[in-house]
Amino acid sequence: MITDEIYEHLVYDDAVFTPIVRAVPELADQCIVVNGVAKTYAMTGWRVGWMIAPADVTKAAANFQSHLTSNVANVSQRAAIAALEGGLEAVHEMREAFDRRRRTMVDMLREIDGIVCPTPTGAFYAYPSVEGLLGRTIRGREIATSADLATVILEEAEVAVVPGEAFGPSGFMRLSYALGDDDLAEGVGRIQRLLSE
Repeated sequence: MITDEIYEHLVYDDAVFTPIVRAVPELADQCIVVNGVAKTYAMTGWRVGWMIAPADVTKAAANFQSHLTSNVANVSQRAAIAALEGGLEAVHEMREAFDRRRRTMVDMLREIDGIVCPTPTGAFYAYPSVEGLLGRTIRGREIATSADLATVILEEAEVAVVPGEAFGPSGFMRLSYALGDDDLAEGVGRIQRLLSE
């Protein structure tokens, strides 16, 4: 079993992060835990992460990695160590900002007729259903899939969203709230104006 715990510190409301090995200790010998500094410490692009796994799996992964990529830059490794050894105060402040933006985005998306947006309890993405918009025509273009909708939103509102097809089924789109408050309001406002025509 592989478990990705990259969002462990980015949960909201009553959600509680529970590592799988804590929930099901008997999986410890057959579980691979992956994590990194990209999300919690906003070190996206630094490419620093780790794996906790049985010794034979760790050895095989290290051998594979050594032939696949070069090593992580020393400065990135030192920065990651500093982040991990420091406190989580900055992370908590960042989570508060994400939480505020999460609530703003969800509220704004729910104002759009045809969109149903559940409130996310972790990470920094909203994943609303846009099934109510499929079959509509927007600026002369028929929207048959969420990929069609994402294209129209990009070309007409100049806002990038990820269509549900990138994750499986059509009928959904992913929006990130890992951006400034003003930019978020501007971007979702553009989507609101486009889809209200």
